[in-house]
Amino acid sequence: MDAARPEQLSPRSRSVGPDGEILLLFPADSPVVRAATHAQADELPAVLEITDVAPVSVPHRIRGRAWVSGWLTRAPGLAGPGSMMVRLEPGELYVDDLWGASPVDADAFAHADADPLVAHETELLQHLHSAHSEQVQELCALLGERSAAIAEADGTPARAVPLALDRFGLRVRFTGTRCFDARFDFPEPVTDITGLRRAMHTLFTAASH
Repeated sequence: MDAARPEQLSPRSRSVGPDGEILLLFPADSPVVRAATHAQADELPAVLEITDVAPVSVPHRIRGRAWVSGWLTRAPGLAGPGSMMVRLEPGELYVDDLWGASPVDADAFAHADADPLVAHETELLQHLHSAHSEQVQELCALLGERSAAIAEADGTPARAVPLALDRFGLRVRFTGTRCFDARFDFPEPVTDITGLRRAMHTLFTAASH
C-alpha cells in the first residue's frame, strides 16, 4: 500500500455547522474519506488537532492548540468534484492557549458565536505590526510598575509585537531578555471594524499621555 501524501491527510478547509459539527473538506482519494466510507455503523472515532500560529513573527509563535475527539461520517453532496466533505461530531473538546488550558463543553461550543474579528485578525495584526509598531510600543506606558519587568538590561523597553486580537481587546508580546504578554482591554466589546478603530484610537491616546 502506498503511503498517504501529506495533502491527503490535512483538510483543505474546515468550518462549524449549525449543530456544532465540524465539517472537513478532503480530497476524494484521502485515506480519511476512505476510512469514513467503510466504517461500521457509519461511525469512525477520530481526533482533530488544531494548531494556532501567530500571524506575525514573534518568539514562541504557537498561540494555542485544540483537540476535538468524536466520530467521523461522510457528508455527501456538500463538496465539488474531486473532494468529499467529512463531518466530525464532537464528543470531547480541549483547548490549551494564551488564556489557559481547559476542557470545552460540547453544547457550549455548538452554541458559541464566532468572534466578529476572527476573519480579519491576521490582516489587522500584520497591519498593526508593520504600520503602527511605534504606537504598539507605546502601550508599554499603560503597564505601570510591570513595565520595569520587561525592560532590557540597559533600561530600554523590550520590543512589542501584537500577538492576538478579539472583540474584547489586544494582546501584545514584549520580547527582550525575557518574554512578557500583556492584555489591553477595550472600553467595551467591539462588533465591527469601525468599533475596533475607535477602540484602538482610545488605547493609543491613553498610552501617549
